[in-house]
Amino acid sequence: MIKNKVFTFKSIAVVYTMAMLFFACSDDYERVGEEAKKNLYPQGVAENYKLVYTEAKEVLSSEEVSKSNKIAVLTGEISEDFENLSFPHRTFPKGIRVEFFDKDGNKSVILSDYAIIYSGTSVIDLQGNVVIEMQDGKRLETTQLYYDQHNEWIFTQERFKYSDERDGTLIHGMGMDFNRDFTILNAHKTGDGYKIIKDKEIDG
Repeated sequence: MIKNKVFTFKSIAVVYTMAMLFFACSDDYERVGEEAKKNLYPQGVAENYKLVYTEAKEVLSSEEVSKSNKIAVLTGEISEDFENLSFPHRTFPKGIRVEFFDKDGNKSVILSDYAIIYSGTSVIDLQGNVVIEMQDGKRLETTQLYYDQHNEWIFTQERFKYSDERDGTLIHGMGMDFNRDFTILNAHKTGDGYKIIKDKEIDG
């Protein structure tokens, strides 16, 4: 009986030692490629997400109430909350729609297939088929666009297609930035394009 007990204790010791060696080797193993990726799961998922951005017409004290202007409305079918991470953010895997309003209430719209809102920097990263339909009928198409909420500035470093059906303008280029009201547009590098010149413009 004593021999059996000794054998049992030795067996347990061997198994325990092998397990410790296994975990030690696992911890030192350098993962690469797909193995290096960590699975991240949101702490919350919201459906039919809607966020309204407003600004007060004047500076208010803590007890004052005043009418505010609606400057933007962001909506998404699905929103995933990763605000608990060291670099907090919120993702929109099924895309978003952002409506911008100028001081006269005219609306421009940005659509994208995917988006990330970085809470720490207040930057919105729009990806995929990004389309801007401006309040004056102009249209911009690109694959990635950033909206800096603090500076109220929108920009892209990717290729873009800019068109205006009213005057027949079509421009392809690389990189563009503009203000929230889309009244200032700066194209960084333009390529091919054209503009239809009407008879009245020639005669004038």
